[in-house]
Amino acid sequence: MKNAPLRGIVSYPITPFQEDGRVNLGLLRELVERQVKAGVHAIAPLGSTGVLPYLTDEEREAVTETTVQQVAGRVPTLVGVSSLTTERTVHHARFAERVGATAVMIIPMSYWKLTDAEILRHFDTVAKAISLPIALYNNPATGGIDLTPEVISKVLEIPNVTMVKESTGDVNRMHRLVQLAGEQVAFYNGSNPLALAAFVAGARGWCTAAPHLIPELNVQLYEAIERKELDLARMLFYRQLPLLQFIVKHGLPRAISAGLELTGTRVGPLRAPLLPLEAPQVEELRRILVTLEVLRA
Repeated sequence: MKNAPLRGIVSYPITPFQEDGRVNLGLLRELVERQVKAGVHAIAPLGSTGVLPYLTDEEREAVTETTVQQVAGRVPTLVGVSSLTTERTVHHARFAERVGATAVMIIPMSYWKLTDAEILRHFDTVAKAISLPIALYNNPATGGIDLTPEVISKVLEIPNVTMVKESTGDVNRMHRLVQLAGEQVAFYNGSNPLALAAFVAGARGWCTAAPHLIPELNVQLYEAIERKELDLARMLFYRQLPLLQFIVKHGLPRAISAGLELTGTRVGPLRAPLLPLEAPQVEELRRILVTLEVLRA
């Protein structure tokens, strides 16, 4: 069986900024520590929530090293290393391996729509440059490229591409991938409102930013699935669904930053061109957090 070191709740920290626009590494450490102590099963810096495309190479390396150091081996770390070019993706993958990451995640990013052959060579080149397990990330809404289950199954033939994060929001993609790649394929759900359906379909984990605000509910859902207590899992899922729908609708960096501000953590400005949520959206989020008993009425 291929090495797929992740399971459960894979938490994606935001990249916080200081008022002068620099990355706030001290606050990043604090946020990571909170999530590890809350019981998440892995930490994944530099995902969509961590605004990876908006960071310089130096900032990305600082976030990677800071996160891996703070986690200190207590849970696995999955570091986003995606870049427009294969050369830069290799660079960031090698850096992640050098500082001690458990695995890396790659979403094909391109101005031009890539051919299947170009996608395969991209992954193969990175895979040959490192020894870490690689998670393929499919999210056409952010990456602009939709990897079909057929293409994904071919990429999975590369020895150290061992995991798939599927974020299209279509559970049928997961069923099809199992048909093509076999029952042992390690797939992870990246679509928050699909969390329950994906676990029932066999997902090994849920990649989410929600643990910034409701880590206990997230972990409890996974634990209920593991115990095969589906009635409890459904109850836990529907309790958190309004928040999951909100953070997806309004964009993870905006929504999570607003939620942290509401709960008393000053996270600083977003990286331009992103703007904070407007007042009516913040009020809607406040009401959701009150219902979840994260905030007092």
